Amino acid sequence: MSDRILASYLIETPYPLERAAEVMAGEQSCGTFTRLAGETDALREAHGARVEHIEPLESLDSPSLPIPAPPAGAGTPVYRRARVTLSWPLANLGPSLPTLVATVAGNLFELKEFSALKLLDLTLPAPFAEAYPGPQFGVAGTRELTGIPERPLIGTIIKPSVGLSPAATAEVVRELVEGGIDFIKDDELQANGPHNPLKARVDAVMPVIREHAERTGRRVMYAFNITGEADEMREHHDYVVAAGGSCVMVALNAVGLAGVTQLRRHCRVALHGHRAGWGLFSRSPHLGMSFVAYQKLWRLAGVDHIHVNGLRNKFSEDDASVIASARTCLTPMFAPPASGCQVMPVFSSGQTADQAADTYAAIASTDLIFCAGGGIMAHPDGIGAGVRSLRQAWEAAVAGLDVDAYAREHRELARALETFRR
Repeated sequence: MSDRILASYLIETPYPLERAAEVMAGEQSCGTFTRLAGETDALREAHGARVEHIEPLESLDSPSLPIPAPPAGAGTPVYRRARVTLSWPLANLGPSLPTLVATVAGNLFELKEFSALKLLDLTLPAPFAEAYPGPQFGVAGTRELTGIPERPLIGTIIKPSVGLSPAATAEVVRELVEGGIDFIKDDELQANGPHNPLKARVDAVMPVIREHAERTGRRVMYAFNITGEADEMREHHDYVVAAGGSCVMVALNAVGLAGVTQLRRHCRVALHGHRAGWGLFSRSPHLGMSFVAYQKLWRLAGVDHIHVNGLRNKFSEDDASVIASARTCLTPMFAPPASGCQVMPVFSSGQTADQAADTYAAIASTDLIFCAGGGIMAHPDGIGAGVRSLRQAWEAAVAGLDVDAYAREHRELARALETFRR
C-alpha cells in the first residue's frame, strides 16, 4: 500500500493548468517562489508534493472569485477548470491530523494563481488508522447502546434551543420518552449556559431516562452537549458517565480536531459530532472543501455520529450533496485489517415522515439517525403520534411499499403527510 497522502481538488485558473498545479505542489511542500540553496534535487525528490493527475474541464470568460491581474502578455484571459490530484510523502508530516489539514488545506486557498479552489477528497495511508482511535462505537456500538438492532434511530432536538431551564428540559424529555423516541440531543447552542448549566441539566434529565428504562426496558440515548474548553469537556463527560448517560455531543468546528481527538481518547460513551459552521467550508462551490473530505478528518478523530443535513432541508444544501455525505459516512476509509471507521450519518433539518422513502431509496441503508423537530413535536396528534408516524414511514420505505397506500391504514402517518408534505 502506498505511503503517500492523496488529495483531489477542483481548481480554476487563468494560468496553464500544469503550471498552476505545480504552484500548488510547491507551496504545500518544499518549494517557494524561487529556488533556494538548500532545495536540492534529492530533497525535492524525497519531500516534494507530486502532481499525480490533471483532468481538464470547462473554461470560462470571467473568474468565479476575485483574482489579481492575470498573467501579463497572455491576451484575453481564459479561466480554465480542472480536477487535480496531488500527493505528499507521509514522511513530510507523519500521521498527524492537524498537520494534514495545514498541508492539504492550508495556504492553497490564498494563492493568486487561482480564481477557484476546493478540496474534494482525501486518501490516507494506513499509518493514520494506526495513530488515531477512530470511532469507539460507530454503527454497531450505537445500536448496542440503544438496543435497536436494525431500523433507523428516530431522534429529535430539544427545542426551544435556548431559554429552557433544566427542569423544563426534563419535562420535554419526559414527553419524548413517553412518546417512544430513540434519541434526543441538545441543540448546538445549548452547552453550559448560565440559565441551563450542563450538570444541572444532567441531574434533571437522567432520572427521567433511567425511570423510563427501568419501567419499559428501553434506554433512550441523550446526547448532552459538552462543547467547551478541553478540561471542561472531560469533566462534563465524566459527569454524564457517572449519571448513567450513553452519549455526549460536541460542536466539531468550535472544538477543533485536537480537542475532539483528546476527548475521544478519554471518552467512554458515544461521541456525537455536530458540524455547526459547516457552511463556511461548503457554501461556495468555488472555495473550501467537500463533506467527503471533511468527514474523514472527524471519523479518524473519533466521532461515532456526524450530521449530514437532510433531504428537502431548510438550508442551502441540495439533496445530491446530502446523499453523497451520508453514503461516504458508511463507506470504509481503510482496507482490512485496519478499521473502516464507519459512522452513523445523522439526518436533520426540516425532516418529517415525508422524506423517509426518498432517503431510504437513495442510501439503501437504515444505519442512520433520523432527527425531526417539528416533524415530531408539531404533529397534530401529539409527540407520540409524531414518533409513530416516522416509524411507519420507515417501515413502508424498507418494505418497498407506497407511503400513501401505507398511510391509509396508519392514521399517524396519514396525518403527518397531510400536515408536513410540501
